[in-house]
Parts: sequence; structure tokens; C-alpha cells
Amino acid sequence: MDALTSTPSTAPALEVASDSPQRFINRELSWLAFNMRVLEEATNKRHPLLERVRFLSISAGILDEFYMVRVAGLVDMLPNRSTLLSDDGLTPAEQLAAIRDRASIVMAEQQRVWATLQGELRESGIAVLERSELAESERAWLDQYFIDQVFPILTPLAIDPAHPFPFIQNGGFSTILKLQRKDDKRTLMALLPLPSQVDRFVRLPGPAIRFLPLEELVDIFLPRLFPGYQVAERGFFRLIRDSDVEINEEAEDLVLLYESALKRRRRGDLISISVDSAMPADLRDFLFDQLEITNQTVHVFELDTMVNVGDVKAVIVDDRPDLKFTPYNARFPERIRDFGGDCFAAIRAKDIVVHHPYESFDVVVQFLRQAARDPAVVAIKQTLYRTSADSPIVKELISAAEAGKTVTALIELKARFDEEANIRWARDLERAGVQVVYGFIDLKTHAKVSMVVRREAAAIRTYVHFGTGNYHPITARTYTDLSFFTCDPTMGRDAARLFNYMTGYARPEKMEKISFAPVTLRSTLYGLIDSEIAKATAGKPAAIWAKLNSLVDPQLIDRLYAASKAGVQIDLVVRGICCLRPGVPGLSEHIRVKSIIGRFLEHARIVCFGNGKLLPSPQAKVFLSSADWMPRNLDRRVELLCPVENPTVHEQVLDQIMVANLKDDGQSWTMKPDGTYERYQPAKEPFIAHHYFMTNPSLSGRGSAVKLSGAVPPPPVTGAA
Repeated sequence: MDALTSTPSTAPALEVASDSPQRFINRELSWLAFNMRVLEEATNKRHPLLERVRFLSISAGILDEFYMVRVAGLVDMLPNRSTLLSDDGLTPAEQLAAIRDRASIVMAEQQRVWATLQGELRESGIAVLERSELAESERAWLDQYFIDQVFPILTPLAIDPAHPFPFIQNGGFSTILKLQRKDDKRTLMALLPLPSQVDRFVRLPGPAIRFLPLEELVDIFLPRLFPGYQVAERGFFRLIRDSDVEINEEAEDLVLLYESALKRRRRGDLISISVDSAMPADLRDFLFDQLEITNQTVHVFELDTMVNVGDVKAVIVDDRPDLKFTPYNARFPERIRDFGGDCFAAIRAKDIVVHHPYESFDVVVQFLRQAARDPAVVAIKQTLYRTSADSPIVKELISAAEAGKTVTALIELKARFDEEANIRWARDLERAGVQVVYGFIDLKTHAKVSMVVRREAAAIRTYVHFGTGNYHPITARTYTDLSFFTCDPTMGRDAARLFNYMTGYARPEKMEKISFAPVTLRSTLYGLIDSEIAKATAGKPAAIWAKLNSLVDPQLIDRLYAASKAGVQIDLVVRGICCLRPGVPGLSEHIRVKSIIGRFLEHARIVCFGNGKLLPSPQAKVFLSSADWMPRNLDRRVELLCPVENPTVHEQVLDQIMVANLKDDGQSWTMKPDGTYERYQPAKEPFIAHHYFMTNPSLSGRGSAVKLSGAVPPPPVTGAA
């Protein structure tokens, strides 16, 4: 798997000049390398079998989104921006060629992994069958099932001059057929779309867990769909289309714009097609001719085992809990229980940070529920980037408005793939009397902030929640994020200024503690890095720790390179894309990069600066952020960076969370100078950060916890720093 989890380099990593484009790893290839690390978890025997199936399905979903958005963007550049170079010096065409080669390896590995998992599933009592394995009783049951559940939904389509080839929507999975009429042998070309409303795997009756794939089911009953014909040839295919929504910045009504743009998404340009490798060549030629695949911009993949591996999640059955992770029930912060469930009293006593999913997202809901019902609360302001279909957050905002409170909700319509849900929520909130604002036409509002204004003893006190994740109770069960609660007056004033900026374009004259993009976040990060450089130059200890989802911004990367050259020790935990090359002599020998892939999706953003001391230290500057270090987050989004100053919260974030992430050797990969990744090989029982947080209470949530050693972990043996 080493070759499959690496990102190829275009130059020897140890000879990279500080001004060469090759000091950067290609963004798109780094994304594919991340996907391979996710796929690797499908072969990790430390995970239960059905969870490994889930990792395989997740890797397929990641690849779909990659093609819908990133590859589509590169294809869109070819007509008019074909000479525009990426940070690492590649043209769009060169990137597309490299992606095609890389994605072919990824998809071939997905097929191999699925074939292996099928064998292991059978050994564990879960069988995915071929039609030849069906018992007669099962065929009889399927006969009725097909008539009742499937036949009414399927629409067989003839293809001839009177019936042109239909439009196949994004993600469409279909059968293409060459038929012969039985009486005169006349040929008919036909298409049978297999809609998502039909079960992808049909579970057969009986105590045994046996599934029949949809394509096998349809194969059995094709004569009922095309009576009087026999099948001469058949094949399966699936399409991916451009799904990025383009915005007209002059649009006057953003809601109407998005409603129409979402309809256009379903008719986006064809970006890739997957076909089963058994499809006859002439049938494939006919299909490609009908789809007008006449150039090299459409990526074509031939798959041996299964078209659309993402669907394998359908075999993750509830009646085999022994093959899943042991259910985990998130803790509710005992600090709040100590105050009888009164969130405001607990926050007044001391700032709190809640570590999801180890601590329950219910505390965020309770914070807003209490605000909605508290007669002393006069105003609530809230950003919503993503939330769930049955959002308790939205319900509490509606309740607050109906109770006569002033409620403002800033809803981000440009939250990719959640735009439709956000439009629906906006309508519901407006009907309840909430002041709904849609933010900036040219900026995404990605900052996660709740602000509650409360009258207390003839004065006003502001309570604020800053989050690294979304206000989404479902993803909060699987994403590692931080919820920071405070009633620090300066933080409250800064939150009010930030909301005024988002709702009224009122750019603050000053911010006391919070930095925000696109105005002050970049310059603040520069200043913090430069301060560490100055300390290192003066011979003082200098260190930077950061936990991010993605590190792409070339200017920040160059700043980190400069810090490394000055002697600043930099440790980065970057889950996904990383365009920085660590461990290159003369460029980045003081930078280490690791990636953690495991049961939970690492999502929190934390930034720490030594401030003249070795990390971890009580004197360190520690920040929570909504922003990854990407150009879009720093320049084209509203993001925030807030300091952590309360000693207990500071200790939890730095000495507990960050140290555990740096110590993890059970679910970690180390990045080498050439951009490849290697899994850590622990010499003894592995330390897994996710297990640690599941079994140890947080410092600010309970007041005590098992402390980790503060020592910075040494470079792993498998690294090349």
C-alpha cells in the first residue's frame, strides 16, 4: 500500500530550492493521497469488519466529491486558462493527466479491497451473492419482490431515432443493453436507469444474512422489462458530473439564484464515467458515442468487481453489532451538571471547552434551549453553515423568536451540497419572525458563532459559543471538534462586532481579541509566526503546533519554511491535504507533519505558539479556529481565530488534546520530504488518541483528567525528517 498512499513528486525532495515551485506538493494529488489513507483503513484489522466496509464506502464518496468539484474545476480551466500554473508549477492539463493516473490506482485498489472484504464477510456470515447461488425458494421470493418493489420504479428506455439517448443525472447508475427481437432478430439498443430509490443490495429472507446486488436482480428479470427480446450484450456504467455552483456576483436575490443554480447542478458537464470491464467493446463505443465522449477531458475507468463502490455501505447491517465499533455514548460535561444544568451559571463560573464527539453536542443545544426559554435573554445571534435535517438548533431559534426575543440567523447558502436544506431552514425561520441574513455575495460565512445577550442585575452580559465544527448534531457524533463557551466581556464585544460585519458589512474599526478572515486572520497568523522566528533568532525556545484539516496556502507555507530555517520547531497534525514538504534540509528540516485517520473524523483546528517557551507551556499562546490554512479560508471566507486564555481550558487544549494528537502512533501516518506517507509502526502497544479521549474525561468538562506527559514526541522511526 506504500505506493498507493503516496503523492508522487516531480523533483528529488532533498534538493528543493526555497524559491522552486516544487517546494509545494500538488493540492489535488495530496487530496488523492488522503483518500488512499482512508481506504487503507478498510484493510486495517484493528477495525471491526463492517467498519472496514464503511471506510471503503467513505473513500468512494470522497473520490466522487473530488471529481464533482476539483476535477470539474480543472476541466473548466482548459478553454481559457490552460496556461495557468498551480503553485507546484503544473498546468491544468498536466494536473488532469496526473489525476487520471492516480485515480485509476485508487479505484483499482477499491475494487481489490471490496473483493477481499466480500470473502471476509462470507466467513463472518454475511454473503453478497451471484444469481447462480440463489436457492429456488429465494428465486420465488425475489419474483414477488421484483414485481411489488422494483418493477413499478424501473423505466426501460429504447434508443432509436424516435427515442434519443436520455440525460443521465449526476451519480446515475444504469444498464446499457443490446437486445434482439426473438421473432425477426432485429437489434434494439436500450437503457435501463437503476434509480437510487431501489435498494442497491436486496436482503433475502431467512435467518442468514444474504444479499443480492441490484444489477444481479435486474439481470434475472430483464425478460419482464423487455418482453419479446433476448439480451445479446449488456454492461453497467455510472456518471459523475460537474456539481460546483457558479455564482453571479451581481445577483440581487441570492435565494432565488441558488434555487435555480441547484437545478442546473443536476445537468452539469460530464466529468468521469465508470464502466464494468466486462462491457463489450461495441456496446461501450455506442455508449460513448451517445454521451458524446470525444475528448480526453472525461476520465474513463474500467472496474472489475463493482460499479459504484460507495454503495457497499448498504450491507452494514444492524443485527451484527459484533462486527461494528462498540457503541459510544458521549459524556455530558459534569461542570454544567454541577450547576443544575444551568449553562449560563457554569459559563459565568469559568470558561468551558467541550470536546466532541467525546462530550455531547447536547450541551450546545441546551445552551440555545435555555436562551430561548429564559425571560432574561433579550437577543440571540447565530451563524448556520451546516445543520441536520431535523435541526434542534433551528427549532430553538424559532422558539426564541416566537417568545418575543430578537433573533438573528446568518445562513450560509453556499455550504456545498447543503444549499437546499439551508434555503428551507431560511424560509421556516423567516416565517417565525427570525431576522434571516444571507451574508456576503462574494464570501462564504464559515465562522461558527452563537451569541446570547442576557439582562443580569440591570446590566447586560453576553455569552458566546465559538465552534470549530458545524451546528450539526449528527456529524457531532463522528467529527472531533471543540465548542468553546465564554462570557468574557471582550469576547462578547468582538462577537457583536463580527455579527455586525456579517449582517451589515460594518467592518470593525478594531477587534480586542478575536481575529477574523478576510480582514485580520492572515496578518495575525503572520505576526504570530514572525514572533516565533524572532525568538528563535534571539536564541530563545521557539515552537509552533497546529492541528488542521488542510494546509494549502503558499504564503503561509513559505512563512513556516522561514520559521524552520530560523530554528523554530514546528509540529503539524494535518488530516487531509498538505502542500508543505517537511524535513527538507535547508528548507524545512525543523518541520514534522503527521495525519490521523481513525474511527472519528479529525476536524478541530487548533494553533499553538511557544511564546518564548518549549511546548507545551502555560505561557504558550493557544487559539481555536474555524479556518484551515487555505487561500479560500483566509481570503474568501468569514472565519475566526479566538484565543484560549482560561488556565484550565488552555491546559486541556494544549497539554491534553494537542499532546495526545502528537503522541498518537496507532492511527497516524507520517509525511516524508517527497510527499509520501508511511503508517507509524509503534514498538509496543499503540497509543490511539481516539481511545484515550473516549476513556478519559476532559479537564474543563469535569475538572480533572489523566494528564499526558508534556514531552514533545520524537520523530517516528518510519519518518524521513
